[in-house]
Amino acid sequence: MHPAYSVIFFTTASGAGYGMMVWLPVLLGLGWIPTDRYFGLTGFAIAFGLVTAGLLSSTFHLGRPERAWRALSQWRSSWLSREGVVAILTYIPTGLFGLAWVFLDEINLGLGLLGAALCLITVYCTAMIYASLKTIHAWCNAWTIAGYMAFAMMTSALAVNALDQLWRFGETTRFGPLVLIALAIGYAVKLGYWRYIDTTRSASDAGTATGLGGLGKVQLFEGPHTEENYLNKEMGFRVARKHAKRLRRIARLLAFELPSLLIILSLTTPGPIGSTAAVIAFILGAIGIVVERWLFFAEAKHVVNLYYGATTA
Repeated sequence: MHPAYSVIFFTTASGAGYGMMVWLPVLLGLGWIPTDRYFGLTGFAIAFGLVTAGLLSSTFHLGRPERAWRALSQWRSSWLSREGVVAILTYIPTGLFGLAWVFLDEINLGLGLLGAALCLITVYCTAMIYASLKTIHAWCNAWTIAGYMAFAMMTSALAVNALDQLWRFGETTRFGPLVLIALAIGYAVKLGYWRYIDTTRSASDAGTATGLGGLGKVQLFEGPHTEENYLNKEMGFRVARKHAKRLRRIARLLAFELPSLLIILSLTTPGPIGSTAAVIAFILGAIGIVVERWLFFAEAKHVVNLYYGATTA
């Protein structure tokens, strides 16, 4: 599939933003982050900024962005529509929770946890947009859902931890071990996903696509047309195996391995070094997850390619 940069930014940025709005009330309830209203203002400004920017960027991939609102009416059958509806609803409890914390210096954990639940549902709906597509074998599986959920919580954990480290400069935070767990879960899910797409194949082939499989092996005699079209561009994207392997190594290094080492450093070395390590861990993790998401799209194969000469989907 063609890796659209607007969709890559949307899924990574909004995922991190929604994850932050899950972590903030949970960590407040545990007493692990400052209750200072300015900390809340900074945290929610970043979270809302990421979510809003991500949602707006997703409309750039539409042919008619000004009609994006119409997608909300199809919530009965479309995961895209459900995502949009829940994403809008999420602003209400999370916004009220943030406003109460920042302007009234009150922490209403009930509102915060309700918003957190809606954030998780929104990320789930985003994942289901892809996991529900039976035409794409690499996406139509449980690893896709696990990946979207795990990476949202992982990148947001890195962000909240970096903010906490900067806020309480010189102190060891209690959140660090949870960040390491989130990184470990994300790493395990990503390795499992790659193993799945490397060792399994779609049941569709040229024979099943044309309905002629019972007559013998089906091969393309002549292309459907002589020039590129929309299907070739959007669904016929291919990434060379050697490039995919190299990008997988980069994704592992930046998204999981280096951030884990830096979080360990921040836990064992309080002070400027530890705080700097936490910030760098977030930056590297954000870059790494963008590489991972690019591969998520680039390595996916749509069954429509079977009509253009592909042997497997």
